Order: sequence, then structure tokens, then C-alpha cells
Amino acid sequence: MSDAQFDPQVWAPKDALTDRPAGMDADEWRLRVELAACYRIVDHMGWTELIYSHITTRLPGASDEFLINPYGLRYDEVRASNLVRIDLDGNIIGESAWPANPAGFIIHSAIHAAGANARCILHTHTTAGVAISAQKGGLKMESLYASLLHGQVAYHDFEGVTVRDDEKARLVENLGGRKHLILRNHGLLTVGETVAEAFLRMWHLNRACEVQIAANAGGVPVIAVPDEACAASAAA
Repeated sequence: MSDAQFDPQVWAPKDALTDRPAGMDADEWRLRVELAACYRIVDHMGWTELIYSHITTRLPGASDEFLINPYGLRYDEVRASNLVRIDLDGNIIGESAWPANPAGFIIHSAIHAAGANARCILHTHTTAGVAISAQKGGLKMESLYASLLHGQVAYHDFEGVTVRDDEKARLVENLGGRKHLILRNHGLLTVGETVAEAFLRMWHLNRACEVQIAANAGGVPVIAVPDEACAASAAA
């Protein structure tokens, strides 16, 4: 990649840090810019699902208010200014020209509510991620990328489209204290204390899934990474 591709201004929305609306807290605006930029990067990576799925983040100083993408817009249309502020039940706080999707927020609300460190949650339905989630063995220790996640990946069984409140407790229990979750027959999810942290974890998890699919596509035996090497990688 060129240096320009790492410039935050490349990924930031048109309404960047200097365009903070009058009356909006500076910390909230900064977080809005970061989250909107993350939506753009996820779109660039090809991890999007039309207008569906979410990246959410807890607002600074708020225990139960979050930013989420406007329902009906593609990821490349998300702006710092049009992100929707919602509570744990998906109710819109303040004014918004766009609705939120409460049904799609079930997974996020459960994890946000359960942990103060779950400030940002990134959920994807990438082809590689869904494929690994559908395999009985899940993510296998067959690559450098997988070994970095040794002992750090949790699983949650598929219970149908996630729209029921009673699934929240099982989601949280299955995640435990981990930051990487494979939703069986569904996709991938990562948790971070920052937007950048959640994104980097998703990159590693999705990359491990991509490599596993490719390695097993040839129909020849795949070398498993020894447990001691996995432990050393994860601890590095």
C-alpha cells in the first residue's frame, strides 16, 4: 500500500474532525469520525452485507448509549453526521433522519451491556467467516494467523435469526471473557476497547478463516501447528 492509503483523511467522511456540529461534545464527534471511517474501511475490504450487519461503539461517558449505522444506507454512505445514537433497546436518542434496526442490534446490545470493556463490536458475514462457522471443527490451528488466536476464540450455536431477547444470556455466556466470537452458521464477531482494536481483531480472525479455506481446498493433508507453537504465538 502507498502512504496515502494509511492517511486517516482517505478513510474519514467528508465531515471530518474540523466540521464538528455546534453543541456536540468533542469526544463524541471524534468517536463518530472514527466509527464512520471504520465503516468505510470495512466496505473497502469487501466485508459488507448490502445494508445489513453493524459496527457499534459505546459513547464516551455513557453506559447505555451507542452509535450505530443508519438503517437503509450502505457502509460507504455512512457519515459521522448520520450515525444514529441509540440506547440498549435500540431506541433513538435525540434526532435522526434515519431509523436504526433494533432486530439487528440484539447481539450488540447483549455484549455491550455485559462488559464495560466491550466499547466497540464489529460483526461480519464474510464468505470465509461464514464458511468456517459452518464447519464442525471451526477454526483450526493450521496457520500463523490462527495460532495468534490460540485459546482466544469462543463459539455460539446458531438459534435462527437473532431477534429474540432470551438469546442474549447465552451469547454472553458463550463469549465469556474472550474478544473473538464465531457465531455458528452465521459469521464472525470481535470486541475491542477502541474501534481500531475491534477492527484489527476482525482482520486477524477473518484472515485465519481465509487461509484455512484455501489450505483445505487442495484436498491434501494440512500441517497442524503444534500446541506449544500456538501458545508461543498467542503470547507474543
